[in-house]
Amino acid sequence: MPFGSINAPSTFQMTMNEVFRSLLDKCIIVYLDDILMYSKTREQHLKDLEAFFTLCDQHRLITKGSKCEFLKEELEFLGHIISTEGVHVDPKKIEAVRTWKTPENVKELQQFLGFANYYNRFVPQYAKLAAPLTNLLKKNTPYKWERHQEAVEQLKQALTSAPVLILPDPERDYVIEADASDQAVGAVLMQDQGNGLQPIAYLSKKLRAELNYPIHDKEALPSSSPSKRGDVISKDEEQPSTPTTAA
Repeated sequence: MPFGSINAPSTFQMTMNEVFRSLLDKCIIVYLDDILMYSKTREQHLKDLEAFFTLCDQHRLITKGSKCEFLKEELEFLGHIISTEGVHVDPKKIEAVRTWKTPENVKELQQFLGFANYYNRFVPQYAKLAAPLTNLLKKNTPYKWERHQEAVEQLKQALTSAPVLILPDPERDYVIEADASDQAVGAVLMQDQGNGLQPIAYLSKKLRAELNYPIHDKEALPSSSPSKRGDVISKDEEQPSTPTTAA
């Protein structure tokens, strides 16, 4: 398929998923041509790498050595830093949001919210913080910049001080704490891995049809949502370990 075709990215992703199907979510994550491999031990990692390169040979895929990193305990992947401590926002992205200029029109606001939303799992009550800005994107809403700058600054502060999210351990219990307001619900998925409860991911949702729910029903809304997002890992799955190879 030629570059530039509207269907090229999705077709390429489907192809990569098919090629590496036997390894997906066991020791490999694939996003287009960005590939991340992780293993519990060095010995297992070498076996996983052998399986990866075997599949590459079978399907005539070529990796470029200068674009690969092997046996790393910390690396950057899709705007995140992943290490033995967990996952946090790439410092380069933090600097980008810190210096982001005030959106002057709908297009610039969409760009800012697109960036912020990519990291929403790091931000407690993201939907509530972003609500004044997302309201400006409603159809037939005039672009009048009033209290919206406060929302921008709050989001910037939340993103630049985002916590490190731990990697979940499927052998331990999960804890979900939820809260609700008049316009949004929020939750945090946590786990105690020996150092007290630590966040795995934050989740929030702006209320629409649920606005008329009683408060206890609103607070129950997030309890099933983390599993839909893939943040909860079932106990019969492999524990995601520190990724050590990127291509």
